[in-house]
Amino acid sequence: MTARVLISGSIAYDTIMVFEGRFADHILPERVHMLNVSFLTPRLKREFGGCAANIAFNLRGLGGEPVVLATVGQDAGEYLARLDALGISTTHVMRLDTHYTSQCFITTDLADNQITAFHPGAMSESHRVSALDAAPAVLAIIAPNGKQAMLRHAAQFRDAGVPFVFDPGQGLPMFDSSELRALVASARAVAVNDYESQVLAQRTGWSESEIAAQVPAFIVTRGGEGSRVWEAGKPSDIAACPIARAVDPTGCGDAYRAGLLYGVANGWDWVKAARLGSVMGAIKIESQGAQNHRLERESIAERFAAAYGERPW
Repeated sequence: MTARVLISGSIAYDTIMVFEGRFADHILPERVHMLNVSFLTPRLKREFGGCAANIAFNLRGLGGEPVVLATVGQDAGEYLARLDALGISTTHVMRLDTHYTSQCFITTDLADNQITAFHPGAMSESHRVSALDAAPAVLAIIAPNGKQAMLRHAAQFRDAGVPFVFDPGQGLPMFDSSELRALVASARAVAVNDYESQVLAQRTGWSESEIAAQVPAFIVTRGGEGSRVWEAGKPSDIAACPIARAVDPTGCGDAYRAGLLYGVANGWDWVKAARLGSVMGAIKIESQGAQNHRLERESIAERFAAAYGERPW
C-alpha cells in the first residue's frame, strides 16, 4: 500500500532558455543599480513545471501516491490530462477560467546559474483549495505557492494532524520574521537550498543551528557539494550522487524533495531519505526540463547502491 502525500504548491508552464555564456561575464557588480542587459538564447523549450507538479511527477515515479493541491487557469487542459495519465490525483486542483496557469520564464547559463521571471496567474487564488478536504495523509509539503495558500495550508495541515515539510523556496521574501518563525516551528521539517538557508537565517534572526533546533529535521541542499541534514539538532553531510553529465538544473530541488517525501512517508530516517533525494536530483539534472527524465525503481535502486553502498529497497 502506497503512502498518501499531499503537495501544496504551484502548477506552471516553464519556458526554458539557454544562454551560451556566463551571466557573470555580462553583469558588472558596480552597475547592478542600473542593470540593463540582454542575453541571446538560441535554445528555447516550453516544459511542464511548477513545484507541486514537479514533486508529484518524481514521487509518482518512485511509486508514491501524490495528491496535488493547486490552482490552474483556462489554458491547463493539456497539463491536467498529462497528470491524470501519469496517475497523479487532480481531485484537489481547482481550474479558474478567468486566469492563466502560472508561467515561469527561466534563462540558464553555462555555469548552471538561473534568472527567472514568474507570472503567478491562477496560483494567486490557490488559498481557495482546502487542505482539509484532501486529508488524511501520512505527510505533506508546503512548496512555493501564493502566500495566503502557504499560511492557510500550514494551519489546515496542523488542524488535520498531517505533518508537513516547509519548503519556502522563492516564496521566502513574502514572509516577515514572525510568520517564518511560526511556520518553521510548526513544521515536521524545513527544506531549503544553501542560499535560501542564509535568507531564512537573516529573516528569522536564527543561525542555521538554531533553525535546526526548532524542527525534527532541517535539510540544506548544496548543489554539487551534496546536502546537509540536521536531525535532532545534529548535522550529517550527504555526499552528492555522481552524475554522468549536467544538462539542466531546472527542477532538481523538486526531484530531491520527492525523494525526501517518499523515504519519510515510508518510515525511513531523514539521512536515508536525503540520499534518495540526492539520487533523484542526479537523475533529473541529466535531462532537459523538469519532468522529462525516466524513472524506473530498479535503476534508481542501482544508483542509490552505487553511491551509498546499499540498496534502498
